[in-house]
Amino acid sequence: MRTLTALGLTVLRLLADAPSHPYELRQQMREQGLDQFVKVTHGALYHTVETLAKEALIEPVATLREGKRPERTVYSITAAGRELARDRLRALLVSPAAEYSTYGTALACLSLLSTETAAERLERRCVLLEGQLAASQTEYDALRKHGMPAVALVEIRHLQAHQRADLDLTRALVDEIRGGRLDWQPLGADPAPED
Repeated sequence: MRTLTALGLTVLRLLADAPSHPYELRQQMREQGLDQFVKVTHGALYHTVETLAKEALIEPVATLREGKRPERTVYSITAAGRELARDRLRALLVSPAAEYSTYGTALACLSLLSTETAAERLERRCVLLEGQLAASQTEYDALRKHGMPAVALVEIRHLQAHQRADLDLTRALVDEIRGGRLDWQPLGADPAPED
């Protein structure tokens, strides 16, 4: 795993804050909203922790047992793990990577729909985006109120910037479609009606 996955980097970042066991790491990801940016499944998290430990990027520092629950191994980041995380972070901050958006794909295929259907669906998207933007602001405010440092929440600001840009573009597209200002020539030879 010498090239860290997003989940691997996130685990190392959390362990740089304090030693933890995988279950607690999952809880922290939820509490900090990191699960919005990193796909986290139970299996993937445990596999990542196992791989990081094999590569000596993290190490077990304690084993806890509470009641009849299974033992939980607490891990800490190693110096090698901290350095690899920093190296990966430096690279990620500099190099914009291609991120393939399903919305981008939908926009590329927009002319398969009638103008009315496209505008109606985009209007629905605007409503959902407004809700997501409000929810992310509520989450940000709550985390700040509970003492989370602003630097730990820059990913939420990044998400909000994307949500605002998405909302602005989508509103503009609806306006252009409804106003007849968006050239609309159906692609493909068969202009079959939509179901």
